[in-house]
Amino acid sequence: MLLSTLTPIAMTTPIPTRTQVVIVGAGPAGLLLGQLLARAGIDNVLLEQRSGEYVLGRIRAGVLEQVCIDLLDEAGVGERMHREGLVHHGIELAFGGARHRIDMSALTGGKTVMVYGQTEVTRDLMDARSAAAQPTVYEAADVAIHDFDSDRPRVSYTKDGVRHEIACDFIAGCDGFHGVCRASVPAERIQQHERVYPFGWLGILADVPPVADELIYSNHERGFALCSMRSKTRVRHYVQCSLDDKVEDWSDARFWDELRSRLDPAAAAALQTGPSIEKSIAPLRSFVAEPMRFGSLFLAGDAAHIVPPTGAKGLNLAAADVRYLSRAFIEFYADRSRAGIDDYSRKALRRVWKAERFSWYMTSLLHKFPSGAGDSGAVGHRMQTAELDWLVHSTAGMTALAENYVGLPFED
Repeated sequence: MLLSTLTPIAMTTPIPTRTQVVIVGAGPAGLLLGQLLARAGIDNVLLEQRSGEYVLGRIRAGVLEQVCIDLLDEAGVGERMHREGLVHHGIELAFGGARHRIDMSALTGGKTVMVYGQTEVTRDLMDARSAAAQPTVYEAADVAIHDFDSDRPRVSYTKDGVRHEIACDFIAGCDGFHGVCRASVPAERIQQHERVYPFGWLGILADVPPVADELIYSNHERGFALCSMRSKTRVRHYVQCSLDDKVEDWSDARFWDELRSRLDPAAAAALQTGPSIEKSIAPLRSFVAEPMRFGSLFLAGDAAHIVPPTGAKGLNLAAADVRYLSRAFIEFYADRSRAGIDDYSRKALRRVWKAERFSWYMTSLLHKFPSGAGDSGAVGHRMQTAELDWLVHSTAGMTALAENYVGLPFED
């Protein structure tokens, strides 16, 4: 079973008062960056305001592009992923009572994605960091960053009632949308773009077999639905819901009935139900902060951008940031070249906006918009159906979707 048992996480490694890179945030982006830097011989300290158990308990995405797979291999943590992850060669789009398969591998020269939960990625990275005794502080309170416009940046935090400070060369802000790093940048120096969608996703985790071998994205007059999975015995399903809905309004029975009503007849007949392990409602938004570098401070992952989950880009986009940033730091320490760090923001944002566009496209294509929002009503639904009908019968259309879904090439 994929979801690892949550065990207490302790860090007894002494925390230095000076290091090369301080990483704020111990989600997958921060952990992956720390692992890549450590393997390159670059000292780093990781600070996280939450406990390790809290971080590990977050239920998030589970579709990995090749870039993420390659980086986990490069970081030396891919063994369990390859053993337990599910390789997918395509996805299915459902509309008008039928399903249509997009053969991503055939359209992209053999590229695939892998279903492997973010919880498992986090566990693998945590285990590797702990085994290597890399300095990590969980439950670091009141984290503050200082002098990031100078060549002597510092990060301070409180642990067990004692205030600490770490001097460093660089600060990597991997602390998420609500983190301190982006919030520390003066408003006049950062431009923030945001679109909040007028609906959310109600997600359920349950130990039942998947409906199909690949993900099903469903456009239905009642609203969007997604049948996904975490393993061959555990599913993660979603239905579009109102932002006014509350989790307690949705019994398991109501969820399963609603999901079944939004699927094609074959998928509805194959759907197996069971008690929920976890149930939550997530709002959808598109968000980008630019630039992504401020002197010695670099933003990565959700600290810099949020995408709607429809395109399966959130974790993968964070991994792409880490790829660019880790290589920039490695180049700096190996060659004393600033080229990579000076170009980090431009290269990262170029990829970010392409992922935002694709996620916006998938969200607009598959969801029912409430009256007065976007292309709502019968006309909007018919426009979506026409686009979907063209898409699944056009090699060019399917190729464009497949290329974006498996991950666009890097600028190197």
